[in-house]
Amino acid sequence: MMALMVHLKTAGHLRGKGDRMAKVTFRGLSFYSRVAENCEDVAHFNEMFRWPIASRLDGNEMLEIQVYNYSKVFSNRLVGTFCMVLQKVAEEGHLELTDTLIDDNNTSIKTSVTIEIRYQSMDGSAGVWSDGEFLDVPDDRDGMFAFETESLLSGQSRGSGTSPGRSLQGSIPTFRKAGKGVFSAMKLGKIRSSRDDHKRGDEPAVLDMDLDLDRKAMRLAGVVDPDTISLASVTAVTTNVSNKRSKPDIKMEPSSGRPVDYQISITVIEARQLIGLNMDPVVCVEIGDDKKYTSMKESTNCPYYNEYFVFDFHVPPDVMFDKIIKLSVIHSKNLLRSGTLVGTFKMDVGTVYSQPEHQFYHKWAILSDPDDITAGCKGYVKCDIAVVGKGDNIKTPHKANETDEDELEGNLLLPEGIPVERQWARFYVKIYRAEGLPKMNTNIMANVKKAFIGENRDLVDPYVQVQFAGQKGKTSVQKSSYEPIWNEQVVFTELFPPLCKRMKVQIRDSDKVNDVAIGTHFVDLRKISNDGDKGFLPTLGPAWANMYGSTRQYTLIDEHQDLNEGLGEGVSFRARLLLSVAVEILDTTSPELMSSTEVQVESVSNISESATGKIDEFFLFGSFLEATMIDRKIGDKAISFEITIGNYGNQIDGVSKPSSRKKKKKDSENDEEEGELMQNSSDDEADEDVDLVSVSSTPPMKPVITDRNYFHLPYFEKKPCVYIKSWWQDQRRRLYNSNMMDKIADKLEEGLNDVQEIIKTEKAFPERRLRGVLEELSLGCSRFVTLANKDVNQAGRTKLDRERLKSCMREMDSMGQQAKQIRTQVKKNIVKDKLKLVQNFLQKLRFLADEPQHSIPDVFIWMMSNNKRVAYARVPSKDILYSIVDEETGKDCGKVKAVFLKLPGKKGFGPAGWTVQSKLELYLWLGLNKQRKDFLCGLPNGFEEIKSAKMSHGLHSVPPVSLVYNMKQVFQLRAHMYQARSLFAADNSGLSDPFARVFFSTHSQVTEILSETLCPTWDQLLVFDDVELFGEASELRDDPPIIVVEIFDQDTVGKAEFIGRTFAKPTIKMCDEHYGPPRFPPQLEYYQIYRGNHAAGELLAAFELLQIGQGGRADLPPLEGPTDSERGPILPVPMGIRPILSRYRIEVLFWGLRDLKRINLAQVDRPRVDIECAGRGVQSVLIQNYKKNPNFSTLVKWFEVDLPENELLHPPLNIRVVDCRAFGRYILVGSHAVSSLRRFIYTTPDKASNNWATAAKLMNGYMVLTNGGSQPRSSPSLSSRTFSRPAGDILVNMDAEHLVRKMDTVVKLDATSDAVVKVDMTEEESDRDKKKKKKKKKGGVEEEEETDERMLDWWSKYFASIETLKETLRAQDAAQAEAEEREDLEIAAEAADITHDDLLLKGSRAKEKSREKKSSKDRKKAADASDRRPVRAKVDELVVYNKELESEYGNFEDWLHTFNLYRGKAGDDDEQALDDDRIVGRFKGSLCMYKLPVSEEITREAGFDPNMGMFQSIPHNDPIGVLVRVYVVRATDLHPADINGKADPYVVIKLGKSEVKDKENYISKQLNPVFGKSFDIEATFPMESMLTVSVYDWDLVGTDDLIGETKIDLENRFYSKYRATCGISSNYSVHGYNVWRDPLKPSQILAKLCKDGKIDGPHYGPGGRIKVANRVFQGPTEIEDENGLKKQTEEHLALTVLTHWEEIPRVGCKLVPEHVETRPLLNPDKPGIEQGRIEMWVDMFPMDMPAPGPAIDTAPRKPKRYELRVIIWNTDEVILEDDDYFTGEKSSDIFVRGWLKGQQEDRQDTDVHYHSLTGEGNFNWRFVFPFDYLMAEEKIVISKKESMFSWDETEYKIPPRLTLQVWDADHFSADDFLGAIELDLNRFPRGAKTAKQCSLAMIRNEQELPTISIFKQKRVKGWWPFVARDENDEMELTGKVEAELHLVTAEEAEKSPVGLGRNEPDPLEKPNRPDTTFLWFLSPLKAIRYLVCNRYKWLIIKMVLALLLLIMLGLFLYSMPGYLVKKLLGA
Repeated sequence: MMALMVHLKTAGHLRGKGDRMAKVTFRGLSFYSRVAENCEDVAHFNEMFRWPIASRLDGNEMLEIQVYNYSKVFSNRLVGTFCMVLQKVAEEGHLELTDTLIDDNNTSIKTSVTIEIRYQSMDGSAGVWSDGEFLDVPDDRDGMFAFETESLLSGQSRGSGTSPGRSLQGSIPTFRKAGKGVFSAMKLGKIRSSRDDHKRGDEPAVLDMDLDLDRKAMRLAGVVDPDTISLASVTAVTTNVSNKRSKPDIKMEPSSGRPVDYQISITVIEARQLIGLNMDPVVCVEIGDDKKYTSMKESTNCPYYNEYFVFDFHVPPDVMFDKIIKLSVIHSKNLLRSGTLVGTFKMDVGTVYSQPEHQFYHKWAILSDPDDITAGCKGYVKCDIAVVGKGDNIKTPHKANETDEDELEGNLLLPEGIPVERQWARFYVKIYRAEGLPKMNTNIMANVKKAFIGENRDLVDPYVQVQFAGQKGKTSVQKSSYEPIWNEQVVFTELFPPLCKRMKVQIRDSDKVNDVAIGTHFVDLRKISNDGDKGFLPTLGPAWANMYGSTRQYTLIDEHQDLNEGLGEGVSFRARLLLSVAVEILDTTSPELMSSTEVQVESVSNISESATGKIDEFFLFGSFLEATMIDRKIGDKAISFEITIGNYGNQIDGVSKPSSRKKKKKDSENDEEEGELMQNSSDDEADEDVDLVSVSSTPPMKPVITDRNYFHLPYFEKKPCVYIKSWWQDQRRRLYNSNMMDKIADKLEEGLNDVQEIIKTEKAFPERRLRGVLEELSLGCSRFVTLANKDVNQAGRTKLDRERLKSCMREMDSMGQQAKQIRTQVKKNIVKDKLKLVQNFLQKLRFLADEPQHSIPDVFIWMMSNNKRVAYARVPSKDILYSIVDEETGKDCGKVKAVFLKLPGKKGFGPAGWTVQSKLELYLWLGLNKQRKDFLCGLPNGFEEIKSAKMSHGLHSVPPVSLVYNMKQVFQLRAHMYQARSLFAADNSGLSDPFARVFFSTHSQVTEILSETLCPTWDQLLVFDDVELFGEASELRDDPPIIVVEIFDQDTVGKAEFIGRTFAKPTIKMCDEHYGPPRFPPQLEYYQIYRGNHAAGELLAAFELLQIGQGGRADLPPLEGPTDSERGPILPVPMGIRPILSRYRIEVLFWGLRDLKRINLAQVDRPRVDIECAGRGVQSVLIQNYKKNPNFSTLVKWFEVDLPENELLHPPLNIRVVDCRAFGRYILVGSHAVSSLRRFIYTTPDKASNNWATAAKLMNGYMVLTNGGSQPRSSPSLSSRTFSRPAGDILVNMDAEHLVRKMDTVVKLDATSDAVVKVDMTEEESDRDKKKKKKKKKGGVEEEEETDERMLDWWSKYFASIETLKETLRAQDAAQAEAEEREDLEIAAEAADITHDDLLLKGSRAKEKSREKKSSKDRKKAADASDRRPVRAKVDELVVYNKELESEYGNFEDWLHTFNLYRGKAGDDDEQALDDDRIVGRFKGSLCMYKLPVSEEITREAGFDPNMGMFQSIPHNDPIGVLVRVYVVRATDLHPADINGKADPYVVIKLGKSEVKDKENYISKQLNPVFGKSFDIEATFPMESMLTVSVYDWDLVGTDDLIGETKIDLENRFYSKYRATCGISSNYSVHGYNVWRDPLKPSQILAKLCKDGKIDGPHYGPGGRIKVANRVFQGPTEIEDENGLKKQTEEHLALTVLTHWEEIPRVGCKLVPEHVETRPLLNPDKPGIEQGRIEMWVDMFPMDMPAPGPAIDTAPRKPKRYELRVIIWNTDEVILEDDDYFTGEKSSDIFVRGWLKGQQEDRQDTDVHYHSLTGEGNFNWRFVFPFDYLMAEEKIVISKKESMFSWDETEYKIPPRLTLQVWDADHFSADDFLGAIELDLNRFPRGAKTAKQCSLAMIRNEQELPTISIFKQKRVKGWWPFVARDENDEMELTGKVEAELHLVTAEEAEKSPVGLGRNEPDPLEKPNRPDTTFLWFLSPLKAIRYLVCNRYKWLIIKMVLALLLLIMLGLFLYSMPGYLVKKLLGA
């Protein structure tokens, strides 16, 4: 590869003393040298710079070197410049020189530089390059282009400043990271060499751009830039390793494939606009194979169900997310017939899960008919769908009022970004052929067959099955073929875009008994399409898909069959399949279209060989440098390693040869290349020959013992190698692009981890590091765009390749732009927000980098023992793929990587999967055979190649079979094992007995075992002597092997149990280096310990590797001997490495123990708590009788301890509870480790701020319980003001009249004065109200009348509060949306470089535009909504929390903390899930730690009790009697408990021994029961403090089932200073619905608070003022009693102070308001999955206080009985259906039918108006519908038995909707439905005055027309339209009805009864119908007369006349002849 290398040695004759640096520029691309610090006249840089170049070096190109004086603060000053023309270099290729510089004025100065330049041209090696490899790039960009940005894409580089502060010794500068303290990066090769490797450019490169100062400083800096230092401590191994080693993967266990719990809940609410006449619809919900049906609703097109279904699954996530949810509506299904399908809707579970909150709420699914795709929409179903996995909690959104949801278009059940109108499309999956299939039958069978048939058959009968969107298609079966050719396509017809993400393609083996999968491939549609405006439809291939699965040898029962089904990571190559996917959007109007969606299978034409790319020869080389940590179970047999790629290299069960006698297809394609190998040999020989060419496994070797657990293979200086030739289509471009993106992503991820680390450890300047990360990202993106664009038109590029390249380039380009922009916005205070944005980039990059079209299969490394496969590792081929362009090279190509082998398939789950089967140091290289000259270049230097003996005949290019290292270095490794924390609990006691085992190369040592702890402090130095490492010393220095530390739990019997493992890199000192700062001694660092995929603790340690030189160990820094005589020969961690300690005092508050479970079946009786930290501790007093009183008698104790100064190093504090049994035995009950003491560090209250905010830190340093943090719903402005206000601001509250709009007015006053300035807003307010009322009147909506006080009850308050909650939530959403929009605008603006002012303009303009876009309808709606915000009756409200009260108030741990005590082994399944089972009790207490000595000020304060230490003013903990009153309001979304999908819930309340069961009041068949109950229980704290509220399901037979329960710790609430005993109402009243509940009046509460807080006050002043601690409040002073008399009172004033208590200085905090909390119900059997929610609250009253009043009545409202009287007067313009028998004219026999929704069985019909010829009908007919109605909820309540077998009636709540239908009566056939209208009685359009004005618009524009409510109007008359849908699904007017609706209450109805129809009482008169309306067969004569008379009168007259004429004529003719004769004859 061409390159220009410049070795910058020194710069001499510098003036003065200072830091210098140099900048070297060639072809516009600059590198910076490192900073040479404090040099006088000579600066030794000694650095190599390398430019890979793509075009030849031209003789007149220039090289420029600039030398700077470097400054950390100011900009760097240029000393001088050196320029040279590279003519000589171009000719000779090498040049050394020293020359002087010139300054700015082009005058020569003394300073000189010494450089050496080499130019490596392409000559001599030109023949090897393939055509596509040269990069055609225009000249000017060359440098930019072919340059290896290691700083961007490969290792961590100096460009991002990882190497501050170097010390210059000898020729190799050494350095270490400074300024980082403990969480500094894990040393996984953060150290980068400054030597040149001559083969690969490993010099860090930094692109020079003129950046702002802090960037430059950051770039070039040493210590100044903590922002660029990688601190990947917690992500120990995400950091990059330097050049020759790549990073190991620490997480071992495959996460996919393990089954998890899922619960899918679907509520089917209603359906609308179902197509079809008079149907009886049922909705079927189907997930996978489970089906559930709703009940049937009769004769309606818009049924209302509101039914809830739950499906539970226990399957792996992939399987779950591929399941299809199918909603179908079926018409008239019953027991006998399956019904006819109306329409279906399909979506996969994954789509729902990827929604926000994993759910769709109240959305409309569009139904389409799968059998007729031309039909269009078949109706809508409204439903909620939620998918809950373990640990997800779903928030039920409180949505706005119903009207918004009724708009179908805006609320469709579709994910964001999917168009409303989806079109039908055909998905063509073409299956061409497969190859490399495994045997799927035993050889015995084959021999039997052979004997019978006499021919050799392939042992597999494959076919392909494709699954998509719930449908399956299969190709034909190709009998007996390992290389089947199908050439068929499977065609699916599905709506596009589909709501199913993946298509599953599976090769299966057809078998008589059962078909099994051979391999599975998933096609992710998101990856093969792009929905942007420049996007493309899904397309794929034709491309080969590689399939992986179980190992290939055939067994009858394959234990890894799941792998072949696509679950889990495949452990072996199975086959590859050539397929393609295409999509075609259908034009549903074309007549020749097949209208069904059945899957079709058709044949397609063959595809040319080259369509998938030109076949090329690839070469894979691997070298095993080390094989250690081999599990002892397999240590006794010889072991070899095999590497395979596809079927190449697989010797046991590899290529199954096709029986046909043709040459293998592969060979025939490569005849010319393999000619010399084939030599006309027969097949079998040829195969042997091919094997001769490849060596795929290492020679077997017996392992040697390392220690009692592990063995290693003795590969000392001789390292075995393998190499394989294979032939694949050359599709490297795909992998290259993917590699480039992956590298950018790795870099980004590492940077983000650093930023998080900086934030976590509260280091300085996270924003700078983030800027650095963004800078690298944008450079990486632009680099990608440059490189990816060299689109070589190679064979086999598919449409997807082209489209993907375009879209990737677009995405990367825009990402680069955005990164640049965000970079400029990163400010200190918004780092976290920006971090979130950048994390989205990371996900996007990972998504883009995943290439959907495979090329080269992955490489598998198998460990073979005894010819059996034992353990494997799988390496993606792209990771080791070589390219001449560095960014495109795989991240592990040509690097040594530590690879851990694991067990295959399910064996790898759980504990077996965590133990390492073997650790390999493995070097891999994969590339084209013709590029292979460099395949050894990445190996550690110092080896000789050993070739195979067979191949010795002169082929010098044969790869080696082993490498022999003749250089070896000897080292001593010192492992300073200080401590570990938060380890995994491995014993039943809930603790572990941990020890650590350190592995390095083939050595291992262990620390001592510390018993019974999760936080061991070993403080031990392990010394490994004489560690031999092979390779060059300098290389080892940069690239030491990794150290593996495994932590085990020692068990008395059996083998030690694995806890977790971590990796580390040592700091290395060569023998010629000085042992001293800045690199030595090393600092302790934290390493994250992993167990499988889960974190299992952290290790604090340091590792150093010291080279032993000539002088032997004597030269090493000395070791101190064992200091501690008790510990024996254990070496402690030396000073200088161990942390600096200072003295702390830790005070412990012992309060009590709760809920201790039995230990070994015995109850805990005399427990004690032991507190231990860093070897010191304190014990509580014994609790003498736990049953009687579980509290401690002595509250506060303390101990002193030496702890590290650095807070991050503080050891954990252990809390253990022991039970003291007889005879002095102690039994451990449980333990808790407080891993971080930070939140308990005491900070002295700041004198300047007398706000409680700072003092809050006393107890909970970092818990945000200060007034801003957890104000439930105080306006945000208020909470922020509270913080920033200086002492002495005064808050003034408004008059009581305006308490509804709680306006707070802030008045600034001098701190000392007590004057009050009243700011009055009353006028403005009332003014606004008036306007509002006026507006209302205009809109035609009557203003609501004042609510009558007597009407109001507790529920009015509750519903008003829920409205408020919804409004706040809506406002929050809106604010969030607006903020996001603003941010987007900013980003867009920055992209266009707009100034800020323009931005504002543009922003508002953009907003205006977007507003204009919204339809007028929307605008109207918005205006309407603002008008509609009802001028609400002034109802006093409470606060409804949509979560638990605790979460709002920090668990009420303001001074009393609860620590869970654990015992038993930790569960491995999912971290949190099983931890609950391990809890054996809770310790209540608190901690406080502070440095000694403590300041005097505190102890001198008045009333300071020295016994209580820092815990002053804490209540006593003696037992106290409390009356607990529990109010249960209602439960929502309960999990169904009965077969019918319902439950019969009732409430059970437990507190201590008392239990209240409300079983007789169960609520039948309800999943949203309203209980409205209160329960009183007397309890004694602390014995009974845990309240359990459970909801059970009542069963007639058998025991009742628990649905879910919630637990509330009452004690913390009771003692909390938030005063959670009884919520404080917003208003004080002595009667009515808002009566004061607390036995103490507000004034008494206030007085008590002031006394407890030692505050001055309260002082009541004249004029409604009150003063508390220099705050003055104002409020009303009068109150009305029951009789309406006004009295003076101070209570309102006191209450005003209480509601603003958080503003009182020093002690203020938010007091708990009157509230209702919403708590999730959980079921222990289904941990982590919510089973519903319960709304409730708890009041507590101490018994020693006055007794409280009676409980508030919250009984559910009884529905009110109403009667709706509907008079149908007339109809008009009803369409005419019948044809007359006689006359054929159109007429209709009209009647009208009506019912209230939900009461179809009570439907009523008018009489029939027969034979209407004009569509007019006259009825005068009355319907009477009695119903029960809940005013507040606007629902009708119906109670009815569900079926004849039901035990009791079920209550339904249904919206009040009146349906009127018009029908045509038929005598013999069924009546014909003509049209219908449904009126929502709460909001329906006003009827038209005349029939003429009545039109379809009344229905169509329902949203815009003013609506009325029958409940307000009481009586309404008018005309309404009847509508039906025609064939094209358009609405059409089918008639008009004149009706009168009259609503009366039950009492009024009794007073003035009316008759049905036209009956008495109050009869209606008979309609005046025309004579046509009688029935002809009752009075036929009349009918005939009518027919004859009316219609045909004139006709008959005419006919009679004509007849007479005829008769006359006839007579005339008849008589004429005779007459004539007479005449003539004269007779």
